[in-house]
Amino acid sequence: MNIVYLTTEVVPFAKTGGLADVCGSLPAAVAKLGHQATIIMPAFRSIFDAGIPIHRTDISFAIPMGPDQFHPSSQNRDGRPETNPLVGARLLTAALPDSDVQIWFVDQPQCFDRPSLYGTPAGDYPRNADRFIFFCRAAMHAIERIGLDVDVVHCNDWQTGLVPGLMQANRQRWSWIKPTTTSVMTIHNLAYQGQFDKSVFPMTGLGWEHFRLESFEFYDQVNFLKTGIITADRITTVSPRYASEIRTTEQGCGLDGVISAVSDRVSGIINGIDVDVWNPETDTHLVRNFNVDNWKDGKSANKLALQKHFGLQENADVPMVGLVGRLAHQKGWDTILEVLRRHLVQRRPTHWVILGSGEQRYEDSLQSLAEEFPGQFGLQIGFSDKRAHQIEASSDLFLMPSHYEPCGLNQLYSLRYGTVPVVTPTGGLADTVVNCTEETILRGTATGFYVELRDADGLDAAIGKALHTRFHRPDVWSQLIRTGMSLDWSWTNSAKEYLSIYEETVALRGV
Repeated sequence: MNIVYLTTEVVPFAKTGGLADVCGSLPAAVAKLGHQATIIMPAFRSIFDAGIPIHRTDISFAIPMGPDQFHPSSQNRDGRPETNPLVGARLLTAALPDSDVQIWFVDQPQCFDRPSLYGTPAGDYPRNADRFIFFCRAAMHAIERIGLDVDVVHCNDWQTGLVPGLMQANRQRWSWIKPTTTSVMTIHNLAYQGQFDKSVFPMTGLGWEHFRLESFEFYDQVNFLKTGIITADRITTVSPRYASEIRTTEQGCGLDGVISAVSDRVSGIINGIDVDVWNPETDTHLVRNFNVDNWKDGKSANKLALQKHFGLQENADVPMVGLVGRLAHQKGWDTILEVLRRHLVQRRPTHWVILGSGEQRYEDSLQSLAEEFPGQFGLQIGFSDKRAHQIEASSDLFLMPSHYEPCGLNQLYSLRYGTVPVVTPTGGLADTVVNCTEETILRGTATGFYVELRDADGLDAAIGKALHTRFHRPDVWSQLIRTGMSLDWSWTNSAKEYLSIYEETVALRGV
């Protein structure tokens, strides 16, 4: 099969969260199973910092973007406002590292040559609707110009959500859309939907007759993700639990009715991880590699090195609590900050190491704590792949008290690196972490600890239970680590599930 993946994030070219890890791994896993996988993404400024050769091509095109929207000051040769300005783009290309997957980048500097992907800590860029309508349309032009033979277009998150709708409205327009060509829409996080005023709709290139409830319209606005959900041939989410949760009022983010209406097309598939990149036995970011048989010595050596880096007391016996990721309310930072302050004020015998960026209020709060309690915890605002690996390898506990979590990847990295996850039992966290109870200890299946009450006291209690187990039940602690490190979270199984969905969907198109 020939699958084209449309996305805005791919490791190592652009990343704000787990979407980049998925789209940097799933296409490669599919290719290894004997299929053709191609990626199309924007040429963000960050792609040139990945250390991967980027090649220019002679493929370019221009797209009419609608009246006075994309270039408000555009004028024609007579000096009158241009009512249908053309926006040009060229294609760049590169190879996904360690794979046969080719990536094509849509290079349009006005759209994508910016310091970050979607906005700043102060908020989204003001014209994201323009940017990603253009990307959706440019991706379809790119497929045509490259000459790809397409069985499945796999769209990821709201930034690509218009594509299934554009395919549905224009199946006769594009030579690459065969009668059996299908679209798959993956919801990585339902909370981010891409909802904008309907005034942006003309930039899609479609007439207003297409602005209707069965496709692009949502409460008299354009909603990218809703469009993808309604018009795609198949919808997937990144865990079975999340596929159920998003049909509820509590976690449906206003789209629960939409998802329930297409529930026969919705499936949940757990994300995998790149077990070659995330491998404590071969990880070049570590000061000492380790495996399930010598994890104690390996983790101790890495902990001492990380303590030294952050200016903490160098003592391998002090429990280390790790956090890596986006600083957002979803991730439970309202509770994390309160518990962190308790540990710092009370000088509890724990070391916390934190790596992340996101909402300004959380960045500011962490910086204030670092100034108030110098040398008591490790903080790095921003993202560092090297530091992320080191935190996973060094920590005893990894906190993920998310209010909701479609899948999560860090708990899988943690299990692989012998770091015990402390998580709320939601979405993919509940699907991948087995709570430590007397029953699961006896069965040998326990791998982590659940935050039973979703507040600061509940998180504090879960951390306390985990640390009590570490100090007073070392055999159980060792069992937790060995069980977690022995699990297989490679992309192979997940890729096979996706391929099954691709094949079923193409077959249904051919009926």
